[in-house]
Amino acid sequence: MNEQVTQESSFKSVQTVKKKRSPEEKHGRQRWILTLLERISARLDGIEEAQDIILNGLKQAGYFHFDVPFIQKVACVDAVDLNIVEVVREAGAKGVFPKDVAKKVNAVGAYDLKYYDVSRRIVRMNKRLKKKSGELLFEKRGQKWALTSFAFDTYGETEEEVARSKSVPEEEV
Repeated sequence: MNEQVTQESSFKSVQTVKKKRSPEEKHGRQRWILTLLERISARLDGIEEAQDIILNGLKQAGYFHFDVPFIQKVACVDAVDLNIVEVVREAGAKGVFPKDVAKKVNAVGAYDLKYYDVSRRIVRMNKRLKKKSGELLFEKRGQKWALTSFAFDTYGETEEEVARSKSVPEEEV
């Protein structure tokens, strides 16, 4: 006769481990994704500011020398923006309608710009330049767009020349 010496129990303890909810479950998936995007955006803004500080320091130390015109470097993103600035500059102080700018830019390149695309790009270029230098590139004259006096004065100048002209009062020039 074989007797069973030990007893095996198939019985588990009654204690249960509480499972914590993930942030997605707490806030909802879309809200959590938006929160993460906001965090990433804030980090990128900080990185961009740090890059600007570092690049400005290196430029002042003489390690970088860019011959790209200031307006082209800061405000324009692509060739379409450059063409828009050229067409508006050619129009002079009286300004030009966005539909006429679109026609001339479409004739130069194989672009399919509409008048509202031109206005949208102009507003974006204004925002970029305003963020960097505090000046506007374009201004409205009725329903027409024209370059500002700042843009006429600094057109074709490099960043160093623009900085020098802003720091020197006009009376001393």
